[in-house]
Amino acid sequence: MKLYKIGELARMSDVSPRTIDYYTKMGLIEPETRSGTNYRLYSDETLSRLKRIESMKREKYTLEEIKASLALWKKVGQDEIVTDKLTSFQLHLQQLQKEAQEILPFLDKLKPTQMKNLNKVLTPHTAACIEALLLLLGKSPLS
Repeated sequence: MKLYKIGELARMSDVSPRTIDYYTKMGLIEPETRSGTNYRLYSDETLSRLKRIESMKREKYTLEEIKASLALWKKVGQDEIVTDKLTSFQLHLQQLQKEAQEILPFLDKLKPTQMKNLNKVLTPHTAACIEALLLLLGKSPLS
């Protein structure tokens, strides 16, 4: 297993060494081990984790939200393929929930006939997805 010092990890992940120090102090990442000269050494898993963190930051998640998500991913298991798919799915679901929150005021203003017309033009999968998101948000379904 290849291990990286902070400077190497920073170059590979395109973040600053200071950011890596900060993420380590926050518990978002952790060193795999320490060298004989007490340098923190990070693994490829840390590199993947940094990429996830930066991706979520671009999606406007707070560091606390990211930390909570990373904790959930760690509980799922170490299987990288499963973790990546769950990560992707969770990010997509969170984005859909945010978008549902944004359109909710418009849906609330629709008249019953407009709501029925909207329901007719949506594919069954889309309507089911919207209804599920509305239920998650504590609102009544489209019908």
